[in-house]
Amino acid sequence: MPLRIGFDMDGVLADFSSAFHEVEVRLFGGGRPIRPELPEEAEERQSGRSTTGERGAGSVDDTRRRSEAIWNAIRSTPGFWTTLKPLDPTAVRRIRDEMIRHRWEVFFITQRPETVGETVQRQTQRWLLAQGFDVPSVLVIGGSRGAAAKALRLDYHVDDSPQNCLDVMSEGHAKPILIVPSGNEAMTRRARSLGIGVAKSIGECLDILDQVSVAGDEPGVLQKLAAAVGWK
Repeated sequence: MPLRIGFDMDGVLADFSSAFHEVEVRLFGGGRPIRPELPEEAEERQSGRSTTGERGAGSVDDTRRRSEAIWNAIRSTPGFWTTLKPLDPTAVRRIRDEMIRHRWEVFFITQRPETVGETVQRQTQRWLLAQGFDVPSVLVIGGSRGAAAKALRLDYHVDDSPQNCLDVMSEGHAKPILIVPSGNEAMTRRARSLGIGVAKSIGECLDILDQVSVAGDEPGVLQKLAAAVGWK
């Protein structure tokens, strides 16, 4: 049976962090950058689903105000989600090629705030088309990534969020692959201890999925691969 694979967008395929910091520099100049608030966190606040309490006073409060100003600028930028650079210029085209080669069923899953212009789904589709993936299936969701993975009957899900990976594991049978850039050994060890597969880049992740597809139903090969990646 063809593999059903979900790919997160920001932090996996699209370089949201750089775009966030570019807006920050434009608004506030140089200096020490703040940690970008994840698009899913901003979307939940925008939709009123966030359960995060108010932040404290002082510098943390200043960081919140700065983040809000950046997000206001992002939301007022027409077609913002079409402007992001790819983390790997070859990745989306390779996903498309591997999909055809192995008969994968591919879903691009994202949770992004609305901006001026077209819908998030339409902007994301345009971005994927520009990167070389024809007829992309884009799902814009709210809430648990695990519920989406279960509904889509995914076999594998690729994400840069440990929490999303845990959600996927708890809701269904999909195996998560967490993208952890080189140098973050603590996160790598933590993920592997929880049974989350780890890859250092989207390219390495696609190598893993290619090996899974080639191995087919060979238990020995799949067991060795699972041990190497970190799946339990």
